[in-house]
Amino acid sequence: MNFTRWSARLPGTQRRAAARDDRSSVPAARAEYARTEGTPAPPDDDAPAPSGTAVAEGLPGPALDDLSAREILGRLPAPVALLHGPDHRVAYVNDAYEAAFGPRPPGVPAAEAMPELDRLSVLPLLDQVLRSGTPRTVKSRRTTEGGSYTVTCTPIAGEDGVLVYAADVTDHAEAAERLRTSERRHRETAVTLQRSLLPQELEQPDDLRIAATYQPGGTDAAVGGDWYDVITLGAGRTALVIGDVMGRGVRAAAVMGQLRTAVRAYARLDLPPHEVIQLLDVLAAEIDASQIATCVYAVHDPNEGQLVYASAGHLPILVRDEDGTVHRAADPTGPPLGTGGWVHTSGTIALPPGSTAVLYTDGLVERRSEDIDEGVASLARALSGAKGSPQVVCDRLIRSLGVTAEHDDDVAVLVVQHPARTGTNAELFHNAALDLLGGIEAAPRARAFATGVLSSWRFPVELRDLGVLATSELVANSLQHGTPPMRLGLRRTDRRLIIEVTDGDDHLPRRRQAEPADEAGRGISIIASIATSWGSRRTPGGGKAVWCEFALPQ
Repeated sequence: MNFTRWSARLPGTQRRAAARDDRSSVPAARAEYARTEGTPAPPDDDAPAPSGTAVAEGLPGPALDDLSAREILGRLPAPVALLHGPDHRVAYVNDAYEAAFGPRPPGVPAAEAMPELDRLSVLPLLDQVLRSGTPRTVKSRRTTEGGSYTVTCTPIAGEDGVLVYAADVTDHAEAAERLRTSERRHRETAVTLQRSLLPQELEQPDDLRIAATYQPGGTDAAVGGDWYDVITLGAGRTALVIGDVMGRGVRAAAVMGQLRTAVRAYARLDLPPHEVIQLLDVLAAEIDASQIATCVYAVHDPNEGQLVYASAGHLPILVRDEDGTVHRAADPTGPPLGTGGWVHTSGTIALPPGSTAVLYTDGLVERRSEDIDEGVASLARALSGAKGSPQVVCDRLIRSLGVTAEHDDDVAVLVVQHPARTGTNAELFHNAALDLLGGIEAAPRARAFATGVLSSWRFPVELRDLGVLATSELVANSLQHGTPPMRLGLRRTDRRLIIEVTDGDDHLPRRRQAEPADEAGRGISIIASIATSWGSRRTPGGGKAVWCEFALPQ
């Protein structure tokens, strides 16, 4: 291998190469003799002073022009190898290369003499470098010796050779691995927190069948604040919630947990959906004004066959009828939670028997390559053909929208089915109602009506008597404190008996401790002591509803 010719192609060595070719120069010959034999050159009066003398006199050391390619490569702290010919025979390795990988015999093909190049994935690049004349780089590959190297292969023009330069990036690779480990632990912590804050088991109302799926984003995506919940409100009514905190990591999951807890607390007040959203809007700003969140809160009443909902910047609810037609919930919707200054309103969408509703977060339908409305349309098409149980529908929608384990965003889906019951199953669900007309004579009519209905539903005598007593107390309370119109409703499901009385007054009753001498004030206490649960709420028309439930023996 002609190092003189190769050194001439390194920057700043042309004059040194020319001087070396001039063998008629005695000083040059003596210098060459000294370099190759490792002994001092014979003295010569005409020779220039040694470089050491120049340093002693305060002059700079040897210039780059005075160094050969071998001297430059030999002094490099990074491993360097020169390979020659189509079979890449070893022409030279510097001291740093030998220190890192051991000595390599010259003249032997690299495939035989340099196994480390194979481990570093360099061997396949050598032919490409020779053919294309373009450098190639392999970044941060680990060797069996324990180090990590970034290797650059550069063609040597006109010499049919390749210069292999390996930069030791072990410290950088270890730091990157520590960072990846830290990020992985941070992500695992966020995922664990996220999952722990979501419902561990969904409540299953009598009239609905519900399933939900949460899938965190892939390993390259930070965990977000997607969440959902199902809350039974009593009297057969159910609240459905889904939301998305616009952030990432533990902080977003923590904010999500606070919002979910607040929703459950507000839901117990049995407020209309828009009032719940209004309260959440204020709370979100107090928690962290920089954390914007979207949310939709919906309430299902089996007596009305519809969802009453309010949305704070969230995507629309989709409802599939039994025949496959998909409806999209229209406005009203407002800005995300935490923005303030907006008066939210409620809307409705029909949810008749046999229909399926889907609530979801933007990770299911949002793609960088298309408008989000196109994603919602794709979801509607997938929902129109999705049949089966709620969990089956969840899984099918996830697959149809192309959500995989490496998806770049969190996905939450809540599927709600209102099954159409027929045959024996339908016999377990009944409704009966009576308008309470007149004055005090409405009470005995209500007791007689309840007795007849509960007997026809074949309840045990003890449960029937408790139901009649509860009916009497609720009606008496409404006659004394309420205003017309008044109505008694009885409903049975496969799990419970529900008794509800509505009237035109919006003053909600409360349970209080009656004194021994009091002649009134014990009605709600009696209801609370005999019923499984009880409650009251304001109705949209300005009145109120007071209800109680009795669990049926299974």
